[in-house]
Amino acid sequence: MEAKLKSVLLFGQPGVGKGTQGQILGDVPGFCHLATGDMFRGLDRDSELGQEFLKYSTQGLLVPDELTCRLWYQYVQGLINTNKYNPATDVLLLDGIPRSLAQAQTLDEHLEVLAIIHLVCDNEDELVQRMKRRAEIQNRPDDADEAVIRRRFEVFHADTAEVLRHYDPSLIHTVTATGIPGRILLNILEQVIPSMEGHFGNPLG
Repeated sequence: MEAKLKSVLLFGQPGVGKGTQGQILGDVPGFCHLATGDMFRGLDRDSELGQEFLKYSTQGLLVPDELTCRLWYQYVQGLINTNKYNPATDVLLLDGIPRSLAQAQTLDEHLEVLAIIHLVCDNEDELVQRMKRRAEIQNRPDDADEAVIRRRFEVFHADTAEVLRHYDPSLIHTVTATGIPGRILLNILEQVIPSMEGHFGNPLG
C-alpha cells in the first residue's frame, strides 16, 4: 500500500448496533467493511501472526497494539490482492479499530480519514438488556454478566474519548443509535456520502 486509504471510522458503545450497521454498509457499493472480529477470525492459525495472536487470545489477554496494527495491514493487503477491496474506488469502513491512541497514531501513516461516525445511545440500561438478549441467542457468556457489561462501557468511553480527541472534530458525526436499523443507516449515509463524493465523484453509481 503506497497511497493512504480513504476511510470512515465507525465507533459505538458495546451493544449499540455498530456491527449490524457495519455489515449493512459493507453491502453498499463503494464501501468495504472491515471488522476486527472478522480480521482475527480470518487468521491462519499456523502462520506466524496466527500463532502470536493465539498466544494472547488463549490466555484471555488483549492483543497488543503493535500486533493488531501489523495484522490489520496484512489483512487489508489480502483484501486488495484478492480484489475484495479497491482503494481507488472504495471507502474502507473500519469497525473496531483504532481502539487506542497508539493504534490511531500508527494507522495515521496508512489512512486518510474522511469521516468518523460515532453511534450513541443515552440509555445504557437499554443496551444492557440488548446485550443480554444477544448473549442468549449467540451463546456469548461475556455479554450475560451485567457487571462485566457496565465495566466494558466504562472502558469504551475512556478509550474512545482519547481516540476521538486525536482527530479533527469536524470529521466526527454523532448519530443516535435508537430506532429502526434502516433509519439509523440513512442517518449514517447522510453524514458519509458527501465526504465520499468529494473524493470519488459518485462512487455509489
